[in-house]
Amino acid sequence: MNPRKNTAGIAGLLYLIVILCGTLYLQYIPSMFKIKGDPSIVIHDLLTSQLLFKIGILSELICWIFFLLLAVTLYKLLKPVHETCAKLMVVFAIVQVPVAFINLLSKFAVLSLLSGSVYVKTLTIDQLYNQILFYLHLYHQGNFINQIFWGLWLFPFGYLVFKSGFLPKILGVFLMIGCISYLIDFSGTFLSPEYDKTLISNYITLPASIGEIGISLWLMIAGIKDRQIL
Repeated sequence: MNPRKNTAGIAGLLYLIVILCGTLYLQYIPSMFKIKGDPSIVIHDLLTSQLLFKIGILSELICWIFFLLLAVTLYKLLKPVHETCAKLMVVFAIVQVPVAFINLLSKFAVLSLLSGSVYVKTLTIDQLYNQILFYLHLYHQGNFINQIFWGLWLFPFGYLVFKSGFLPKILGVFLMIGCISYLIDFSGTFLSPEYDKTLISNYITLPASIGEIGISLWLMIAGIKDRQIL
């Protein structure tokens, strides 16, 4: 097999794993938990669903480990297009990982609160509920900060895809727009409490999703054309 084509296929598979794990821990599993309402009911539901909560943590760890491998693989694939831009892509990608790992401490704090340890037993139900909400909110804020880099790495990545000559230019355009979309979404949420209620907040990151899913499938299934990099 053509070495470049093999690298592209590996990158596509790694990207697909990242997308699936990301969807699991960011969307599907959180949707299974009700964190508003009667504190005793919320805590009971969390206690009976600790395995699902832990699966969410595990899927996030897997996601970021494979994301590291993805960044290295994409660098190998796209370095001939523009080395400086490829390095910038890797820097913006890799910086996300320690932020995400540190942010996961908030979820481990929630597990500690649910563990029934001696120091936790001194808390009332309302106090325990408020502590859990605090750490879940802190986790959300950590993801919110990391969203800046979720966007930033897409611009050099999209530019490399666009200029490569062996990957679809349209996907490169979607990735670059996706960068801007993430930054707009971050700014809107940070500056305006009403932003999340607007219609644009539901669709603003759609170009990023189209670009990332599209390039993942293209790399994995279609591969790349056997032609010289321009």
